[in-house]
Amino acid sequence: MKQQLSLPEARRVALAAQGFARARPEAPGTRQLNAAIARMGVLQIDSVNVFARSHYVPLFSRLGAYDTDDLDRLVLRHGVGGRPRSTGSYIEYLAHEATFVPVEDWPLWRFRMDAMRAKYGGPGSWYAENAATVEWVRAELAARGPLRPAQIESDAHRGTRGPWWDWDVVKRALELMWRFGEVAIAGRRGFERRYGLAADVVPGRLLDAEVSRDDAIRELVRRAARASGVAAASDLADYHRIRDRRAVLAAVQDLVDQGELAPVAVEAWDRGRAALPAWVHRDAVIPRRIDAATVLTPFDPVVWFRERAERLFGFDYRIEIYTPAHKRRFGYYSLPVLVGDRIVGRVDLKADRPASTLRVQSAWWEEGVPAAVADRVATALREAAAWQGLERISLSTWGDATADLAFVMPDAARHERPAVEPAASPGDEDALDVA
Repeated sequence: MKQQLSLPEARRVALAAQGFARARPEAPGTRQLNAAIARMGVLQIDSVNVFARSHYVPLFSRLGAYDTDDLDRLVLRHGVGGRPRSTGSYIEYLAHEATFVPVEDWPLWRFRMDAMRAKYGGPGSWYAENAATVEWVRAELAARGPLRPAQIESDAHRGTRGPWWDWDVVKRALELMWRFGEVAIAGRRGFERRYGLAADVVPGRLLDAEVSRDDAIRELVRRAARASGVAAASDLADYHRIRDRRAVLAAVQDLVDQGELAPVAVEAWDRGRAALPAWVHRDAVIPRRIDAATVLTPFDPVVWFRERAERLFGFDYRIEIYTPAHKRRFGYYSLPVLVGDRIVGRVDLKADRPASTLRVQSAWWEEGVPAAVADRVATALREAAAWQGLERISLSTWGDATADLAFVMPDAARHERPAVEPAASPGDEDALDVA
């Protein structure tokens, strides 16, 4: 690998590491889904379902149209009666935010579980002061196996097994027990989690396995470097939300000493006058070109760290779904659009299922994007609509890219700027910080 990379080269290295240099398979199935998740390392979960739930989109971006039922079978169901499958199983944990990760990785997260317990479970904490609630919830799971919070809440309100616990109290107890590693997610019904005691969900050999904090962080930095291709220390830290900068830098130095990482200079990566230190993974490649044309979810590893997205692509991005309506610049749920090795714009997509229509509520170009790219964006929109089973596309009049898209999509309907959507609130799953 070269010791210096131009910015376009760095973009291609990063996109190749994420799987965008590969040709899309004709009929992606579970083998391709598993391989794509392995390259990313984690698959972030989000409840927003304006276009498609976020964990479905990164695989579409890389593989093209696939059957989302295949992914559901991989990540949402963990055996019967709380018993985990012996192979191919995924589980949920805070590996970035809430993410799907291989169940085999459970021991890697023990250091984070311990940090969570120290932060949220010590003397004077809600957890300590509500020990009776926690013990009752623990007993319910032990007696009945994995349950949805509503099942526990319903049982409590009938008064058949315990006192009258409030739903929010039950949910909070479950969320803390999950963060501490005492409880694991045993799948979902719809999008509602089923919580079970970790011993009923995670194989015993993994529960008993010990990985030191230093070893876990070194392995996670190694994986982040491989998934990033080329990265600064902040990129490697953010990939798994490791806030101990000294530990990250120590892990980087170990990996350099082992020959897995090598220092590299990237054009225009600087801090004032000083070059920003960066490293390239030994498996990284520089493709001659990236031929992608697709939408990305805001929670895709390519763009989820805003500092890196701006440094690599010149892309200044904020999720506006939580922004008050009058302060939004680009729309309620705009998705970055990748064409080649550039993010060329953003489109605010909404799946109008009753009308079988993909509504492009707004569309915007990034600075300096040639108008000729509209054809490729139009193809990406048609593919997205088809993947979601939507028969039609309608373009709004809001955004500087809508006229260009309408010109190359004469079959698309038009609609006026959509009514303002109220700001969303982060869900319960985001209520506590990652430690």
